[in-house]
Amino acid sequence: MAGRFELFVDEDAQIRFRLVAASGKVLAVSGQFTDKRAAAAAIEDVRECAGMGLIQDIAAPKAAAPPSLVLAAGPGREAWPARPGTFGSRGAA
Repeated sequence: MAGRFELFVDEDAQIRFRLVAASGKVLAVSGQFTDKRAAAAAIEDVRECAGMGLIQDIAAPKAAAPPSLVLAAGPGREAWPARPGTFGSRGAA
């Protein structure tokens, strides 16, 4: 069974539609429309372009914390974290 579009009235008494998968999971919810005819026209637009729509990532990346640098230990020595700005040198500035 294919998914379906459902028209409904939201809390602001405006018409909206949602795209529901065959499993019942809501995949998308529209913006508000003043009447059913406008909502139905928007559904037709979605049907027309959804299969060909490209994915464009406009989400801003999260600020990543700088990776923690740990220098490898040599034989008989323990590993130790490098201090920022020291480039891994011990005690030498």
